[in-house]
Amino acid sequence: MNPKIPIEISARHIHLSQNDLDKLFGADYELKIKKDLSQKGEFASEETVALIGSKNTIEKLRVVGPVREKTQVELSYSDCFFAGIDAPLRLSGDVVGSAGAKIVGPMGEIELKEGVIVAKRHLHLNPKEADELNLKNNDLVKVKIVGERGLVFDNITVRVKPNFKKSAHIDTDEANAAGLGKVCGKGELILG
Repeated sequence: MNPKIPIEISARHIHLSQNDLDKLFGADYELKIKKDLSQKGEFASEETVALIGSKNTIEKLRVVGPVREKTQVELSYSDCFFAGIDAPLRLSGDVVGSAGAKIVGPMGEIELKEGVIVAKRHLHLNPKEADELNLKNNDLVKVKIVGERGLVFDNITVRVKPNFKKSAHIDTDEANAAGLGKVCGKGELILG
């Protein structure tokens, strides 16, 4: 029997560096927690920004905290088409040579030269969970979604860190294709 895996939907969002946060919201700004996310220390903040693409603007793009070393925007392919941004498919953190965009906050704006990506689907595991499943960082796995619109997601990258908790992250386009609800569902991990 295949191990059950929580599936979480990662909607469009932005991670900000402290420098960019200050430019958008004011000097020494601190994010306000709206809701804790499943991965320890991560949270959806009260703050939102606007992302201006060549075709359209995405309003109320949620800021996810805490602050990061580099600013990164994660969109779905549908978001990119709407905004007019040609963002590459990448793992979170791999932003070198990615797409750019203008970001507007209440106190200012920034022009990202790079940092806009479509996030690759991935599976968060802590080292104990990875050992139990005989998986390591950057392995590729499949997850089967059961239901009326059941399907198998291939090429899910395993990401292992001590503070992670087992869950697969897919974007809204992928979740809609599988007929999943707004927040999450369950899948079966296919090994080998």
